[in-house]
Amino acid sequence: MTKIRVVVVDDEPMVCAHLRTILGSGGTIEVVAEAHDGAAGVEAVVRTRPDVVLMDLRMPGMDGLTAIERIGELAAVPAVVVLTTFDADQYVLRALRAGAAGFLVKSTPPEDLIGLVQVAAEGHTVLSPAAARRLIAASTDSQLARDRARQLAATLTEREAEVLAGLGEGLSNAQIAARLFLSEATVKGYCVPRGPLGPSWAAPTAPRPGCLAHDAGLVRP
Repeated sequence: MTKIRVVVVDDEPMVCAHLRTILGSGGTIEVVAEAHDGAAGVEAVVRTRPDVVLMDLRMPGMDGLTAIERIGELAAVPAVVVLTTFDADQYVLRALRAGAAGFLVKSTPPEDLIGLVQVAAEGHTVLSPAAARRLIAASTDSQLARDRARQLAATLTEREAEVLAGLGEGLSNAQIAARLFLSEATVKGYCVPRGPLGPSWAAPTAPRPGCLAHDAGLVRP
């Protein structure tokens, strides 16, 4: 079984060590590099080509927002998940709009962390529990974004909307499949670029699926 490759970028070595220990305990994830500022994080991504990056936002030198933008310019772009505390909300929203795959709070319970990284590796938005959902719901900072999302949602079938809502809740393919009594392969079929939901966020300027689901009102805060 191929392990999910992760790069951790945080200016606190203890946070990096904590995440490495937790992620390594499950046997399905390998932390391939650590970095303590944005520039080193970008270099680590180029060097190791991970599947997922856990990125702090507030760091000396190059901050996380700039690093996310730089990573987004690479030929192979990993899923970048923001590491945050709730005093950084305004930066989280900017990171999500810049293409981050979601965010998790640094106090995320260890038993949840591995699953959240797996969700990100599957290409879905990572949302920490209820407080995070409230934050993403509040991230619709323009009426235009809401209108576009609702127009896209109006073109979906009921089942497609249910799958998208699951993505908006940060569920994995397996969790969505269990909820909707579908096979995991069927759910994946909805989400691939040529699947029913692929065009909903395939455009370079399209929002992440989780943001799209919230903007469209498919997920209640």
